[in-house]
Amino acid sequence: MSKEFRKGELCLDCIRWEDEPGWAGVLVKNRSVYQYNDFLKGILSRIKFRGDAVMVSPFMSPLKTLFKLEFPNDVIVVPIPLSSERLYERGFNQAKVLAELLDVQLKEILIRDSHEGKQSKKNRRERLAVINQSLFKCIDNVDLEEKNVLLVDDIYTTGVTIRNAAKELLNKGANKAYSLTVARG
Repeated sequence: MSKEFRKGELCLDCIRWEDEPGWAGVLVKNRSVYQYNDFLKGILSRIKFRGDAVMVSPFMSPLKTLFKLEFPNDVIVVPIPLSSERLYERGFNQAKVLAELLDVQLKEILIRDSHEGKQSKKNRRERLAVINQSLFKCIDNVDLEEKNVLLVDDIYTTGVTIRNAAKELLNKGANKAYSLTVARG
């Protein structure tokens, strides 16, 4: 990310979140492989909306490299889940397909608590309107005590999705939460 969007080690978005009551410290860091642009928008749209899941393969090497360089070895990898409606519509979860590229065991321990409509159709203000709603629920009987979790998703846009998921996992005992995405919007 260019220096104009950073202050020291933090991006301006992270600084905003750290100043938001109830959200400071929820996410240690997000790392994205690429800056979101029209080219990536086209590829990710084909994956998500046209079911062309095989198109994730070029992301394998950069995701694995970033995963190994930036995150603790002991993280539990958790793909961001889709709502049951969206999963039925697409037939697969793109975040899970991307997380599988890391060649580690995944823990599908989150359930999307609500179906709030397509995020891609919302502007920043609409996305942030759900900031204090619980979007996720952790499945029962999951031991996260003192464990670190890594959330995987396709795009980091406003941070609402990732941070809501992280907050739920921290509330269930996780020590720290990180996130890895293909693109940063």
